[in-house]
Formats: sequence, C-alpha cells, structure tokens
Amino acid sequence: MALLAIGPCRQESLARDLDQEQEQEQDLEGELAQLRKLGLITVSGTDVCQHVPVEPTIALEYLAHARTAELRQSHQAAVNAYRGYRRSVSPQATENLVEVVTGPSIAEHIWNIEEAAETQVLRFDSPPYHTHGSANPIEVEKLKNGVEYRVVYSKSAIENSAYYSINIQPCIAAGEHARILPTVPVKLTIFDQRLAIVSMSFVEAEVNDSLLIVHPSSLLSALTGLFETSWRTALPMHLNERVPSALSPMHRRILELLATGVTDETIAELLGVSRRTLSRHLEQLNTRAGSLTRFQMALHATRNGWI
Repeated sequence: MALLAIGPCRQESLARDLDQEQEQEQDLEGELAQLRKLGLITVSGTDVCQHVPVEPTIALEYLAHARTAELRQSHQAAVNAYRGYRRSVSPQATENLVEVVTGPSIAEHIWNIEEAAETQVLRFDSPPYHTHGSANPIEVEKLKNGVEYRVVYSKSAIENSAYYSINIQPCIAAGEHARILPTVPVKLTIFDQRLAIVSMSFVEAEVNDSLLIVHPSSLLSALTGLFETSWRTALPMHLNERVPSALSPMHRRILELLATGVTDETIAELLGVSRRTLSRHLEQLNTRAGSLTRFQMALHATRNGWI
C-alpha cells in the first residue's frame, strides 16, 4: 500500500517513509522479495534498487488459483487421513454412516449440501417439503454450470399446481431430466454418489420431522441402486427432439402432462386454462395424431418417438 501511495522508490526511501528502524530493514527487504515473487512489484530497468508496483490482476488470479489448489489438497489429505483413522480404529464402525438432523436447521442443511454438488444429483421428489415447496434457484444455477439432474416425481408432486409452476417447470426448462411414478419408494436425494439425504413421508413427518444424511457405505450404494431401478421404470415428463417442430408450445405441454397420467382437471389447472379450452386442444391433438382417445394419442406419441 505504501508503494501505491509513494510510487516507484528505493528500499531506503521506503523505509524512511514507513519510519522504520534500522533493525527492521531486513524484514522490509524480505517483504519486498515476497512481493516480487508474487508478481505484485518489480524493479526498475534503470535502477535495480528501485521498486515499482505492478498491475495486480494476473498476480492475484494466480494467487487465488494456487490457494484453491492448496485448499483442495488439504481437504483431500484430511479426508484420506480420517478414512484411514476409521479403518484402523474400527473397520466395521457404523455410527458415522448415518447422521440425523432435526428442527429448523433441516432446510439449511439441504441448501448447503446441494450448493456443494459438482457433477450429478439424483432425486425422488414427493411432498411434504422441508423447503416449503418453494423455487429452487440452486438447481437452476447448477444446471447452467453443467451439473446433471435426474428427478423422479411422484404423481402428488405434479398435481400440486403451485409447486409445479414455481419449481418443477422452471427446472425442467433449465435442463432437468424428469420422470414420473404414481408414488416414489422414499423421499431421497443423492449428491455426486457421495452423500444422500432421506426425508420423511407425510405419515412419518407427523411424528418425526427429521432428515437422515447417509455417508459412503453399502446403504448409500443400495439407495443409488433403488433410484436407478425406479428411473428405468418411470415415464418421461418431457418430449424429445423427434416431436414435430410445428407443434405449438401449448400442445407440447399438454402432451408432457398427459404422459404423467394426471387427470384432465389437473392438466387444466396446471396450464391455467378452462376444461373447455383444454378439450379443444385435445381435439386438435387427436386430429393430428389420428386418434380418438388419450390412450391412442399416447400410443401414437410413443411409436413416433415423441416421448
């Protein structure tokens, strides 16, 4: 900071300006050497003893990357050391495999864990919600940054019109891969294959409002296998690239919702239209597909690879 205020100067001038004693000059010399090493100052070409401030952007970016790399190495070393400790103390220890979180801190834990996701998030989505069924800007941002989301929704989640409009639809539009089952086996989210959170169902939440955090273990592997099995049997909630480009956005959304199996009343509510308007759109879709019923329309969409 002194160099920025004074400008290029020799070490002696800088020491006088800083009002340093002679015995402190060695410390100043070391500090100047460190600044030169970091690329924050340089020496004059005409006078090698004159110190000149350097534009700091590149040096600070390099320093930030270096510190980040050091932090990652320290993190990995700490994790490896703790794993070694667990194996040496008790290879069969189970008390650290599942963590129980209760009370008002549940929602904060959920957001913090999702913020740390780096590659993939797998989720069974079903009410009730610790986050009160609000929007999920973290997921939208993660999707923009290349994190893969695969979500299996329960029918009850889709039928919640407020949750569908504020959470489900924006996430699918942002790139989430979504499927649906009548019910999901458990409320579950798996992050990067390294951590899972298990929430309570409606019935369980009435007597025990808590969250389970599952760490790497055979239990986590079993939960991942359960998700993959359910994913394969679930129905897609969005159309693929083979759907006709001439299909209107309204007709595309109707087809997507028809695939979920919800009623016409629910579809009309989710789309914000009347039953009569929905019936008119369904007639147009049936005409296009040459079908007479919802089943025939779904069969046509499947055979033509729309879904």
